[in-house]
Amino acid sequence: MPGFRADVRRWLEANLTGELADARGLGGPGREHESFDVRLRWERRLGEAGWTCLGWPVEYGGRGASIADQVAFHEEYVRADAPVRVGHIGEGLLGPTLIAHGTAAQRARFLPPIARGEELWCQGYSEPDAGSDLANVATRATLDGDEWVVTGQKVWTSLAHIADWCFVLARTEPGSTRHRGLSYLLVPMRQPAVQVRPIRQLTGGSEFNEVFFDGARTPASNVVGGAGNGWRVAMATLAAERGVATLGQQVGFRRELARIIAAARANGAARDPLLRDRLTRAWMGLELLRLNALRALGGGDTASLIKLSWSHWHRDLGELAMDVEGAAALLTGAKYDLGDAQRLYLFSRADTIYAGSSEIQRTIIAQRTLGLPRA
Repeated sequence: MPGFRADVRRWLEANLTGELADARGLGGPGREHESFDVRLRWERRLGEAGWTCLGWPVEYGGRGASIADQVAFHEEYVRADAPVRVGHIGEGLLGPTLIAHGTAAQRARFLPPIARGEELWCQGYSEPDAGSDLANVATRATLDGDEWVVTGQKVWTSLAHIADWCFVLARTEPGSTRHRGLSYLLVPMRQPAVQVRPIRQLTGGSEFNEVFFDGARTPASNVVGGAGNGWRVAMATLAAERGVATLGQQVGFRRELARIIAAARANGAARDPLLRDRLTRAWMGLELLRLNALRALGGGDTASLIKLSWSHWHRDLGELAMDVEGAAALLTGAKYDLGDAQRLYLFSRADTIYAGSSEIQRTIIAQRTLGLPRA
């Protein structure tokens, strides 16, 4: 691993230059609107150099990298303050799903453009009445000759406004309920029957969207895992969502905590014994997050535990950041220019909701890990 880590570090130093150097640190939660064009060019440079899809098997365009090397890449990437990726949904969610459940033709069509950074994806799961309760999906799709026709609404769809494709969980068996009768469809976004409406967030950005499918079409072959098997495939995607990138995410958390500690020392907040105690507990919590994430890489049904832990820790960090800043953190400029502490506080309110709310995660832990009966 040390040699691989050094290779990653050298490549990032050599390539984060010129215009790309100016994009350091841009993007991410609450800031996805920043320098998209530059970050897309960066995505394609990563693809050209073989630094995307590291964990994918070599035959599908990846490197077949070990877990240790993948962790090293994500950690070095964040340490270099490289721009936040714009292709992570395709690489981290759809790619592993197609490798596990797709047909040979689907893998040949969709995996190479993801690896090259040429096609971007979004996730069509949540709906107005089907958020964490995903089995309540109402979007429907029917076969019309050799095409699926999709009608319905998705919401909180990250990066839908820039995506070329969407993997959509839709009800394909009339009269079906809950987990039955669902299918996992790959739907092109660039068509008149797909309408995207940005949702303005507390941070001022609009990386979440409403997506309306009004008779959108996709080839009949673009169903993953077979018609009616959508729930099984959708769960496989969710399992892929919480992998090695978590370790890179925690490097970002560490940087946020370091800024908060530096601010506390600079403005005297660190002399307050209560704030000093909270800063210490935040550091201890982050160390535990890392240890548990490393342990989870060894296998086991720990995804819900990891999500529950980091989301609450990060939300608490946002509150701590505001308390360290003091009364000044309550004010913004005339143009709603948010500081780091303000943006962290506002966006982290969503951490315990998106990708499965804390209530749902606790239910999953109770039933699947502890074996408790359903309520």
